[in-house]
Amino acid sequence: MYQVWVEQVADLGRVPGPEIFWMSHFEQWLSLHIYMLIIRGQGKTILVNCGPPLDYLDRMNAVWRDELGEPAHMTVTADQQIDAVLARHGISFDAVDMVIVTPLQAYALGNIDRFPSATIAISRTGWEDLLAPRYYDSRRHMAVPDHLLRYLIFEAWTEQRVHLLDDEEVVVPGIRTAWMGTHHRSSLAVFIESAGGIVGFSDVMFYYANVERNHPLGIQESMAECRRAYDRLRREAEILVSPYDPDTATRFPPGQDIGAAALSSAQRRQKP
Repeated sequence: MYQVWVEQVADLGRVPGPEIFWMSHFEQWLSLHIYMLIIRGQGKTILVNCGPPLDYLDRMNAVWRDELGEPAHMTVTADQQIDAVLARHGISFDAVDMVIVTPLQAYALGNIDRFPSATIAISRTGWEDLLAPRYYDSRRHMAVPDHLLRYLIFEAWTEQRVHLLDDEEVVVPGIRTAWMGTHHRSSLAVFIESAGGIVGFSDVMFYYANVERNHPLGIQESMAECRRAYDRLRREAEILVSPYDPDTATRFPPGQDIGAAALSSAQRRQKP
């Protein structure tokens, strides 16, 4: 069993409603946050994502401003910076054993070069798409900025710390990943055994309503993948965690172990 915490690492401002809900919420701008997971147990400290690169925010915001308008604007407060997040949990950068990245996007891996001992777990399918895409994408730098791509290829790779995940893989006992597609070719679901049940975290779920109401994601590459992903998340995860929904901070307050809180809630419901 693992302890699991959710931490907010950025605010993405607001995006057009149809980006979150397929063919719906027109004329609405909906808020998005960026969250990461901290997982501890079995002698391991594992992160799922590690926040955006502070030195790249201006360039990322310029792209989003041109494409979406001023409301889509990422900010990172002092207490959301990765240094502060880890410090609240008493974790040093060199104590992190693994960082699972989903998806391969700058906002999810912006501090990946700060973990000198960590295995970096990335979807093999997503990695291949990044390095050998079928079509040229001028926005590749929004996925992995140049300096982080060089780090992954030349430093972390040489040190044998880049682990390319199969589409189904147990990364350590009690934690497994599954390729989800849908949002990006590198999108995963991470399933974690906790005291309160299986925690499921995936970037195919922007808002909880995507999965809970079976409303497809607006920014997606495959409707069939989306349907399969949501069916699997509902079937296999007892505790869903969205990496983007502002409601995540309400459902899982900072500093609260998700599994322990879910177990305590279940026990209270069972009392006569």
